[in-house]
Amino acid sequence: MVEAVFNFFSALGSEFALFMISMIPLIELRGAIIFASAISFPWYKALPICIISNMLPVPFLLIFGMKIIKYLKTTKLLGNFFTKYEEKLHAKSEEVEKYGFFALTVFVGIPLPATGAWSGSLVATILQFDFKKGFLSIFLGVCVAAIIMTLACYGAFGFLRLFV
Repeated sequence: MVEAVFNFFSALGSEFALFMISMIPLIELRGAIIFASAISFPWYKALPICIISNMLPVPFLLIFGMKIIKYLKTTKLLGNFFTKYEEKLHAKSEEVEKYGFFALTVFVGIPLPATGAWSGSLVATILQFDFKKGFLSIFLGVCVAAIIMTLACYGAFGFLRLFV
């Protein structure tokens, strides 16, 4: 499925493909940088495109996040998950108050599945982060993830290209 998404967007132009892929939940910037590297798109052009487009949904998610979560909690498919997720986060509220900003930055910055800007926005919403604090924390996390992914993809592929 991921390959089909990449093929669809790459037909629309590399920059547009990167822009759109970076906004897709769960794929986000991580997948877009892998895609950019795979098509030999210059990293210094890919990085700003991916960061900007990955951050584009964040303000809307921070503003409307609770309404989205309340709705998702009423659905059969995701209701149970979001109810338990919210309870788990509230149970750790003391830790969050102490390490909240830093913890959210690390959560978003570590390039693992379901830890990107979309998930970070929902976490910030559930934990009632101030808009500016949440946005800045997520932005810093996205930048950290962008640097890690760029070094991993372009560094590894660049090294392998010496032998291919």
